[in-house]
Amino acid sequence: MSDAADQDKRTDEQTTDGERLLERRERRIRAYRSADRVLAHLDFLGTLRERLAALDTAADVYDLDDRSDLYGNGVVEALEERTAALLGKEAAAFFPTGTMAQQVALRCWAGRTGNPAVALHGLAHPLVHEEDALSQVSGLRPVRLTSEPRQPTADEVRGLPEPFGTLMLELPLRDAGFLLPSWEELTELVEAARERDAVVHFDGARLWESTVHLGRPLEEIAGLADSVYVSYYKSLGAYGGAALAGPRTLVEEAKVWRHRYGGMVFQQFPTALTALAGLKHELPRLPEYVTHARVVAAALREGFAAAGLPWARVLPAEPHTNEFQVWLPYDLDVLSEAAIRQAEETGTVLFANAWDAKGPGLAATEVYVRAAGLEWTSADVKAAVADFVVRLKDVQLKEADSLDRPAD
Repeated sequence: MSDAADQDKRTDEQTTDGERLLERRERRIRAYRSADRVLAHLDFLGTLRERLAALDTAADVYDLDDRSDLYGNGVVEALEERTAALLGKEAAAFFPTGTMAQQVALRCWAGRTGNPAVALHGLAHPLVHEEDALSQVSGLRPVRLTSEPRQPTADEVRGLPEPFGTLMLELPLRDAGFLLPSWEELTELVEAARERDAVVHFDGARLWESTVHLGRPLEEIAGLADSVYVSYYKSLGAYGGAALAGPRTLVEEAKVWRHRYGGMVFQQFPTALTALAGLKHELPRLPEYVTHARVVAAALREGFAAAGLPWARVLPAEPHTNEFQVWLPYDLDVLSEAAIRQAEETGTVLFANAWDAKGPGLAATEVYVRAAGLEWTSADVKAAVADFVVRLKDVQLKEADSLDRPAD
């Protein structure tokens, strides 16, 4: 076979794999949307008509006879003021994305400290999910504290062998299992940064649901940091958007950089209204979701043990937020197929999210518990686990048979 033909063959195989993954995703979403029971309703998977319904409660949070926003005034300013008050900060600036908000925050702090080095976890969002934007776009230099699946320690901050201007802490650390430090550990981390003459920035995309584990109100948690970024859609169900909160002088500078980064959007009222609705209606319910997530996690552990799985892990064992990871010793394709079949055939979705390969014969997924999950009892979860394991073993057996069957 010629080099060109060999390349064409590889391209065809890659295209086939891509199409297969896309079809699996579409199947998973279809099964989820038609299901009778889920642990969380993921609004962003809805139809346009369903998404527009999120504005039905807008009149409860803002005067709809007020003039629409233009370039960040009106309802956007109201959202900024509400956010700053909740976080106990002097001011807040609305951003279309969290990536932009944090780029700007860290850039502003670098200018003020004179040091472009940012100390952060190796699993932090800017290093894993932002295409090296910190360095490529903002000229910052990430310095890893650790890449272990845990929060960094105060000793690691103190022992970093080079100066840094900003310590960035992701609370919770999603890719490690939505992990939070204890309140004592968090205060020690901040104190260690102060000892190094560094400022502290919180990546608080999911800070809203961290109060239960940390045992402190939002204002006290945010008060530890010089600046905080929060998301409006990850926990609150808004159409999108984020905010950077901190000292008024920092926020005013951030607004200048927001314009330079292309974030000065003409009108944002749909997103701002849904964010205000989320702050009013969803934020007060998050502690209840966190508490019930612990019930669900315990039932998952007990269910898998009762089903005789050789190894299964819920991380963390007691969730720190209303989101956590489940790790199972099966191939990614087997787990994906079993989860989709359960949803298609029973109308019950135990695992709504995609599975990610973590090694040979090992995969993990994320579990979210929100309002819909409050209806699930421990017994409900265990029954769903038992049903899932039956399908899991059936899919694995059929896959093994197909591999043993001689090719035509």
